[in-house]
Amino acid sequence: MTNSILRGLLIAAALFALASCEKPVSGDVAATVNGRSISYTSLDRAIAIEFPASSQKNVTSDSSVQLRLEVLRALIDQEIMLQRAEKDGLLASDSEVDTKFNEYKAPFTTEELEKEFEKRKMTEADFKAELRRQLSQEKLFAKEIGSRISISDADVAAFYRANKASYNWPENTTHLAEIFVSATPDANVINLKNNKAQNDQQAHDKILKIEAKLRQGEDFATLAADYSEDEYASMGGDAGFIPESTFEKKGDPELRRQILNMTPGQISQVIKTADGYHIVKLISREVAGQRSFTDPRVQEQIRSELFRGKQQMLRAAFYEVARSEAKITNYYAKSVLDNRDKK
Repeated sequence: MTNSILRGLLIAAALFALASCEKPVSGDVAATVNGRSISYTSLDRAIAIEFPASSQKNVTSDSSVQLRLEVLRALIDQEIMLQRAEKDGLLASDSEVDTKFNEYKAPFTTEELEKEFEKRKMTEADFKAELRRQLSQEKLFAKEIGSRISISDADVAAFYRANKASYNWPENTTHLAEIFVSATPDANVINLKNNKAQNDQQAHDKILKIEAKLRQGEDFATLAADYSEDEYASMGGDAGFIPESTFEKKGDPELRRQILNMTPGQISQVIKTADGYHIVKLISREVAGQRSFTDPRVQEQIRSELFRGKQQMLRAAFYEVARSEAKITNYYAKSVLDNRDKK
């Protein structure tokens, strides 16, 4: 009896030891999400695409380590959302990917398209895989977030009553949205991807990447919420109505010139100013006076603003819940902590 008990205890101890040991992983694995690997090769490639100059720097510098942590966090989020889309049967089909790809390549000659892929260090297959991920995520958000948002007429009317004074403009105004990237990260600014440039080169690379995403047809407000580095990020980049005199009294001359020459719906090229890099979208121009609630443009603007606010809030919450439900192991982050005292 004693031997039997002892044998049982030894077996239990052995099983416990086996269970407590982590399964060995390849040295190229930077992180896993529900057992699916994200490789260092993928991480380095993502950095090379988004921040080409930064990929040449010493990866042991604090700013480079911070960049790698942030890009890896974005890759982890992307993998989480892709797996959620797979689980819900929302992966974009081949025909959907091909349609989007044909829209993208339409303005290019074959030679120009090849140069574009070469510049971005991507093959056509890589690009289509990225399109599939983006389209699948859009379908996931539409189902889990967009379809559950309801803005009633009463909501719109209540917002107008509470903000009526803001629709009475003493002078002509310009309704703008912007995506801003700074060379000096601000701890008080938050975007959904927790993505901030650490220096001017990273800021320049980042804004060009965002500009490329806009050319691909990605949504301005979504990109602003994900990547912008100013107080308007949480509002999808919407900076509100700005009096035209503001542009005359202050601001960068080039930024002012471009804004005053834009037409509603137009998105600017990258504009460099003393404080960083801007991409501006002109939503509308409005003449002075009180806007009536009966004006359909006012109601549509309010409805869009309320929808966008709820969408950003729910999207942030969705990310947090999805992260909490996923089994994530960040091997790179662990290695950074393990080496914190080694200089």
